[in-house]
Amino acid sequence: QVQLVESGGGLVQPGGSLRLSCVASGSFFRINAMGWYRQAPGKQRELVASITSGGSTNYADSVKGRFTISRDNAKNTVYLQMNSLEPKDTAAYYCNLKSSITTYWGQGTQVTVSS
Repeated sequence: QVQLVESGGGLVQPGGSLRLSCVASGSFFRINAMGWYRQAPGKQRELVASITSGGSTNYADSVKGRFTISRDNAKNTVYLQMNSLEPKDTAAYYCNLKSSITTYWGQGTQVTVSS
């Protein structure tokens, strides 16, 4: 049984910062990539950022220069540092793990950017 547990979401003012964490536990084959997706009300889930086991990163254009993804392979943990947050970043953020066999999802953590 694989579990992805996210933390770090919350309410923040525009221009503020948050750091999301996701810890993967359980039995799984080699992790190919971990990442973060988000889904705002009435919208489709979209990729925010991903990072491969080798450290290659990919970002949505809307977050480039503001968000940074990183991972600790030894701890099976991925982080998302979010700076200069804007109201349009408000969404539920989901951790994603792609192994050599399948894909896993966390339960989501809410990020709300509002004054």
